Amino acid sequence: MQLDAGNLVDFYESARGQAARRMISRRLSLLWPQRKALRVLGYGFAVPYLKPFMGEAERVIAMMPAQAGVVAWPAARPLTVLGEEAALPFEDAVFDRILVVHGLEGAEAARLLLRQLWRVLAPEGRLLIVAPNRASLWAQVEASPFARGRPFHKSELDALLRDTLFEPLQWDRALYMPPFGGRKLARMSAGWERLGRRLLPGVAGVHLVEAGKSLYGLAKPGKFKRAEPALARA
Repeated sequence: MQLDAGNLVDFYESARGQAARRMISRRLSLLWPQRKALRVLGYGFAVPYLKPFMGEAERVIAMMPAQAGVVAWPAARPLTVLGEEAALPFEDAVFDRILVVHGLEGAEAARLLLRQLWRVLAPEGRLLIVAPNRASLWAQVEASPFARGRPFHKSELDALLRDTLFEPLQWDRALYMPPFGGRKLARMSAGWERLGRRLLPGVAGVHLVEAGKSLYGLAKPGKFKRAEPALARA
């Protein structure tokens, strides 16, 4: 079940949501330090994490699945689009980087979504997925935005990526603070992160995995459901 975009806006405006964004963004920055001249797609509800790309990337687009709804981002000049997960409205091989947050766990057909992401990713491009960890409290507490849909063990996520012609390249974890509490607990998020990474790495709230197209996938892309491109190749 996909979270409504409005609910996610409310979460990220809360102290807990802002702390979660900071903790996840720190790990994203380590995995993707270079952003200049890239074509970037954020899928799901990735908008809280796309701001660092805005000043350097050639193009940034945020796509939200139809079942979740859409919000205008940025407010002054929206770069968001609404679409179907099984037929992304973009040309083949158009994006250098694809960031998926609050997208895979709520997908109605995860394999179809990943095959579509494979199609629109450039041959040397990179996919980065932030997905809820099945072993974490964040995947169990109903009020958590990472408790909706399907959480993953690392082995499940690895198998799903390989089954859809991606090769996992780097793994990381984030979000060790509890998925409840108010502003005071959120202020301690950096301390929770340091303690959790050292003592309890397996209970992080989310997995982060960077993947590229596999050699097999490049040789035999198979058949994909196509949509009328909404993004012209520059």
